Amino acid sequence: MLIKKPTDIHPSEITDKGIYLQRRRIIKVAVGLPLAALGSGLLNEVLAVKSPGEKLPNVKKGPFSTEEKPNAYSDITTYNNFYEFGTDKKSPAKKAGQMKTDPWTVTVEGECAKPGKFPLEDILKPHPLEERVYRFRCVEAWSMVVPWVGFPLADLIKRFEPTSKAKYVQFQTLFDPEQMPGQRRAVLEWPYVEGLRMDEAMNPLTLMVVGLYGEVLPNQNGAPLRLIVPWKYGFKSIKSIVSIKFTENQPISSWMKAGPSEYGFYSNVNPEVDHPRWSQKKERRLGDSFFAKKRKTRMFNGYAEQVAHLYKGMDLKKYF
Repeated sequence: MLIKKPTDIHPSEITDKGIYLQRRRIIKVAVGLPLAALGSGLLNEVLAVKSPGEKLPNVKKGPFSTEEKPNAYSDITTYNNFYEFGTDKKSPAKKAGQMKTDPWTVTVEGECAKPGKFPLEDILKPHPLEERVYRFRCVEAWSMVVPWVGFPLADLIKRFEPTSKAKYVQFQTLFDPEQMPGQRRAVLEWPYVEGLRMDEAMNPLTLMVVGLYGEVLPNQNGAPLRLIVPWKYGFKSIKSIVSIKFTENQPISSWMKAGPSEYGFYSNVNPEVDHPRWSQKKERRLGDSFFAKKRKTRMFNGYAEQVAHLYKGMDLKKYF
């Protein structure tokens, strides 16, 4: 009888993606069809039902990708910080499948000329999708490399025409304790809130994400719409977004409220600024052996060339 050791078993042999990721509709995207086709039966093929594990249409390779090898799909989708489903890394993959992401509405408000409530398909429709392989660094000193699929946040922001008073962008996660059992506990002040300075939001690295590995974004990774800011620690990349608000004043984010001495507004990856309870100088890549040598953490997570100018003249230890 053949007996396999745990190290011999591929993740796909343990749980099929279609089982542990709940099927749900998330994306209705018009992708490059002639206007004449939009009134024909071809539209039904474009406005297709997409579920976790299904390929996203017409995804192109985007700029700024690292040449580093991406983590395995199983790494990315089973080791997550998503406190709305539990504080340990495994709970999101186990519990997020119950969250319904269709229909999904995003409210846009604040200092902009075109506020409103928009179905997800209206948010996505004008934006071609691209894949960018980004380094992703968590404040707990682990990292991964993820092939995200999305489009620049700047392109979305321009559609709403922020006024001159809009200095910041605030984001909010869905609040639904019935679907998100972690919200039944006062681990954080719910709903989850994050924010960026306007120039950070408009930087070409900042992505609105709807997928990974060319596939529809799984619930535990922030479906159906999340943010990725690759030069900041992972908690800045808010998941399951339902609100975008343009503000004149700096938002107070959830982690700033929870631990102001540990989690600042900027939260840039900076090896010279230690977390009060651990060093940020080194990191462990998810999937590496426990005995593997830790990697040196790079300033701005390796994206200094694209973003260092945003913080010229700032004391990055004060504005951590």
